[in-house]
Amino acid sequence: MPRTKDEYLSVMSLDEVRTARRFHESFPQYKKTPLAKLDNMAEFLGIKELYVKDESYRFNLNAFKVLGGSFAMAKFIAKQTGRNISDLTYDFLTSEELKKEFGQATFFTATDGNHGRGVAWAANKLHQKAVVFMPNGSSRARLKNILKENATATIEKANYDECVRMAAAAAAKTPNGVVVQDTAWDGYEEIPSWIMQGYGTMAMEADEQLDEYGCGRPTHIFVQAGVGSLAGAVQGYFANRYPDNPPVTVVVEAEAAACLFKSAAAGDGEIRIVDGDMQTIMAGLACGEPNTISWDILKNHVTAFVSCPDWVAAKGMRMLAAPIKGDPQVISGESGAVTMGLIATILTDEKYMALREAIGLNADSKVLLFSTEGDTDPDRFKPIVWDGNEEEALKI
Repeated sequence: MPRTKDEYLSVMSLDEVRTARRFHESFPQYKKTPLAKLDNMAEFLGIKELYVKDESYRFNLNAFKVLGGSFAMAKFIAKQTGRNISDLTYDFLTSEELKKEFGQATFFTATDGNHGRGVAWAANKLHQKAVVFMPNGSSRARLKNILKENATATIEKANYDECVRMAAAAAAKTPNGVVVQDTAWDGYEEIPSWIMQGYGTMAMEADEQLDEYGCGRPTHIFVQAGVGSLAGAVQGYFANRYPDNPPVTVVVEAEAAACLFKSAAAGDGEIRIVDGDMQTIMAGLACGEPNTISWDILKNHVTAFVSCPDWVAAKGMRMLAAPIKGDPQVISGESGAVTMGLIATILTDEKYMALREAIGLNADSKVLLFSTEGDTDPDRFKPIVWDGNEEEALKI
């Protein structure tokens, strides 16, 4: 694809990510999530090292998404009150002093579950309001988790991208209404960039943990994408961290919602949109309209885009849940495990030898994956992992 001026790479500068990291560290719930080192799986697959960042431990919310929503909300409050984000610690954000100064806002968002739960949780902690629109087919378990955070939440007869537009329209009609969405579009770019910076905390933690293991720079990073905000955040962080020798990055999408893959395949650098129901067990990746900021970063730096059917995610879930003896177990949900299923398939199925060779996977490779969620939907997790039936999970 044609390269651009890379003007958005600075969104994920190391300084910006450090600022977000310091903010998250002020939360009493903060601790680094584990980086699982799967030595025996790496040997089985024929690579040197394999690491999985396990976000099922994040703030007791079972997913990474809260990192983005909470930081974006704090940045918004900082801007509205004329304060520096460095002064807005968790203790100050939850104080009566700030409540009197800032008042109350209503944060609107669209979600399949994890992002909305993170926004609702942060709003609840910060004495703010949250309104969440969920797409058709969203799980009742995820809806209940959002409602537990005192948010208003509904499952709509619309897909994810239509719910984003509903959230924006509702916010526009509400006094002090704010959209907190990781989907960027023309005229709505500031808050999505803050969300991406919040996701950078996870990438920075993983980077530090790799050093602690003695790995240093990974040779390969596999990261999943819905609208692409997480992928852009991870790619942006590591491109800034290793500007002269960045890791090979592979972006992985659900086949039913592969908007980035289709955009890349077109070869002209322009965005392609996927619409319709986008039926997939990977609910967190069922997004058809790319984040414009992330897309600019990704098309300049990503090595490969891969579109995966549901069986790839299901395979990854089972492999992580039942590891080779001696390796740690990772409970990974449908959207969290697709990268594990993909790398295992690439390395063991000769049909994908060309892809393996194109991205340089070999016996010296040191691979980093992100398991972005745990079993956030237990009703669907069990049929997939226990029964090996991803088709049944789609019916729930």
